[in-house]
Amino acid sequence: MALAKLGVVVLDCPDPRALAGFYAAVLGGAVEGDGEWVDLKVPGGPALAFQQAPGHEPPVWPAPDGSQQFHLDLTVEDLDAAEKGVLELGARPLDAEDRARTFRVYADPAGHPFCLCAC
Repeated sequence: MALAKLGVVVLDCPDPRALAGFYAAVLGGAVEGDGEWVDLKVPGGPALAFQQAPGHEPPVWPAPDGSQQFHLDLTVEDLDAAEKGVLELGARPLDAEDRARTFRVYADPAGHPFCLCAC
């Protein structure tokens, strides 16, 4: 028997509303709240939350001397189309050069790494 269930994944960032808007454009869903805490209710999936962290420093990728701690894997049907979309929304490529792989790595507008993964 489980001791708990996952409530929400929370990303620290300087502007919660803006980052929630980025992920809403990528994943769909409804942005709820304003201020220091904003929720993104994703249809058919787990919620994401965004917490204001004025001193937020994005992780360095790749981090030869440390770990990223975590990243999001986002499943897509068309890597090229999804890549075009996330770049237009403000993501930046971190490791998207190898077109033979089934995934590509990006940073969201606040610098958190995420992967687009072919299903």
